[in-house]
Amino acid sequence: MDFSARQIADYLHGVIEGNENATVSTFSKIEEGLPGTITFLANPAYEQHIYDTKATIVLVNDTFKAAKPVSATLIRVPNAYEAIASLLTLYEQSKPRKTGIHPLAFVDPTAQIGSDCYIEPFAVVGAHAVIGDSTQLYAHSTVGEGVKVGSHTIIYPNVTIYHDCIIGNRVILHSGCVIGADGFGFAPSADGYEKIPQIGIVTIEDDVEVGANTCIDRSTMGTTLISRGVKLDNLVQVGHNVTIGPNTVMSAQVGVAGSTKIGAACTFGGKVGIAGHIHIADRTTAGATAAIPGHINKEGTTVIGIPAIDARRFARCNAVFRNLPDLAAEVQALKRELAEIKKNSKD
Repeated sequence: MDFSARQIADYLHGVIEGNENATVSTFSKIEEGLPGTITFLANPAYEQHIYDTKATIVLVNDTFKAAKPVSATLIRVPNAYEAIASLLTLYEQSKPRKTGIHPLAFVDPTAQIGSDCYIEPFAVVGAHAVIGDSTQLYAHSTVGEGVKVGSHTIIYPNVTIYHDCIIGNRVILHSGCVIGADGFGFAPSADGYEKIPQIGIVTIEDDVEVGANTCIDRSTMGTTLISRGVKLDNLVQVGHNVTIGPNTVMSAQVGVAGSTKIGAACTFGGKVGIAGHIHIADRTTAGATAAIPGHINKEGTTVIGIPAIDARRFARCNAVFRNLPDLAAEVQALKRELAEIKKNSKD
């Protein structure tokens, strides 16, 4: 289906520069733009591509100033990245959705399946599970006994949701993620380690996205809580009894040890490690590979390093670290000079 620049600008409340009747039917990256596509420029590092892109329409920020003529039709918006995300969401929602339960799927007779659901071959829905309206369950995924899944949720292939866990509305669970496996709970004993039963659950609230092969452990008691709007990348590990506050995001390979409480709107870069039984304040930002060993009590703190410290202090420390060979040489020279002075004073 084709859309004109005028229709797109009206939807985004943008301003057109160029041919308002130009039409597009799909999307492209700005460096690979083709006629009939729409693309965007949000990062100045890609500006050079706007002057030779073959894309028909380009979304740009209000503040963009072209250094050379641009052949494409421009639509100016306050935030080009948000605008393209809005269009992509609209495009995705416009696709026809499959419905129905495939004969090769297994749905326990006691399970409740909402209207307009889609369940692929070899998916399993356990006893007394509840699946909300318009939810999609793809091949080889397992919804365990007593699990409750909300409406308009997508469960991609090979996802495993253990018994009794709760999944909200509009949640996306990517392939291979495991929700509700036992937490890492073992008590030392004379014979080694005795397993502590993990009798709690995992609760995932609305509008959460969980990346491929991410694991969220069930709690020892109560619930491991992933609050609304949280976004977890691939290969994230969330330990038992953890709470992650609303709209927090974690990049790949973040690890959160058990019973840690993380605030709202936090951001964690790749491979951040977070110790157990600590509290992290709202709007904390941790740079990639940071190791957080203790509480962060001040909201809006930015940390980096191993162990993690305030980012500005880390930068100063890093500057010193880079100069350590020269500093060491200076210290050795001073020691020799001091020894020589002492020797001369005795003579």
